[in-house]
Amino acid sequence: MKNLLTCFLLCGFSAAMAQDLNDLLAAGVEDAEQFTTDYLEPLSESAVYNFATGWYNTADAKPLGGFEISVVGNLTNFNNKSDKKAFVLDPNDYQNLDFVNNPGVAREVSTALGDISDVEVFVEGQVAGTTVRQTFELPSGLSREGIDFVPSGYLQGSVGLIKGTEIKARFLPKLEYEGAAVGLIGFGLQHDFTKLLPADKILPVAISAVIGYTKVNGDYDLTDINLVQGNDQRIEAAISTWAFNAVVSTKLPIINFYGGLGYVTGKSVTDVLGTYEVTAGPFASETYEDPFSITKRVNGVTGNVGAKLKLGFFRLNADYTLGEFNTWTFGVNFGFR
Repeated sequence: MKNLLTCFLLCGFSAAMAQDLNDLLAAGVEDAEQFTTDYLEPLSESAVYNFATGWYNTADAKPLGGFEISVVGNLTNFNNKSDKKAFVLDPNDYQNLDFVNNPGVAREVSTALGDISDVEVFVEGQVAGTTVRQTFELPSGLSREGIDFVPSGYLQGSVGLIKGTEIKARFLPKLEYEGAAVGLIGFGLQHDFTKLLPADKILPVAISAVIGYTKVNGDYDLTDINLVQGNDQRIEAAISTWAFNAVVSTKLPIINFYGGLGYVTGKSVTDVLGTYEVTAGPFASETYEDPFSITKRVNGVTGNVGAKLKLGFFRLNADYTLGEFNTWTFGVNFGFR
């Protein structure tokens, strides 16, 4: 679980099955892929919502040459998402996997966000005329470690162009820690429609459209963990998100309030790569090359409200986004105009 937390806290996605990969592959590659897909799905979904936020802190686009540099942090909470912390595992849907207690009966097990532990399963088969049985525990999730949020952070900049148009970019240089590495890049565009009106200078509010794209790439090196015999073992993950928002905000000198309605669409892809030689259970003689890839697509509507404090070049903002997963966003900003 230590490796799960390390990668998760850095990347916003997880190599959650790494600790239990040897056990899962002992059930066969098809069962391992099916379980891992259900196990990771809520985590991948929460990460897409997390990285789709933070694109704006006002609807009032900057004038030509105006700029703002921000440090943005997001916390996507799943504390009350009981439906995302567990899924029903039905042994009848698996080829080899079954429960030690009450075999053949479906029951809830933990996702990567959950806290269900001590669930014993087994895989059984014939090897050279002898019945071979391998028993192991299914992995628990982040809530078991007392963590109920998905974190992320990055640098973001915006520059005003002409006629109410503002371009944005976000960036996180590649970070490496205990075999995990992650980097982030994104681009956005904001257009303030009220800038086109003759009465723009006296209107109390601004109305904008904001579009943002974020791409996160990460990898997790399994070579030194010695979980499974083989070589070049690693997990590569990529998350891409599009966020489309309609935003309105006040235009006051110091404290302003903003809110928006949005639509999020995104995709998470996790590839288990390398050579894996199973050494236990009825599949002990099997060798798997790049055993499987998992894709999760996400779409949903969001809404948020926030406030921004402006003190000369220094600004602070915070907002809360409602969606399938809810997210707090905090920004420390330095800007001109």
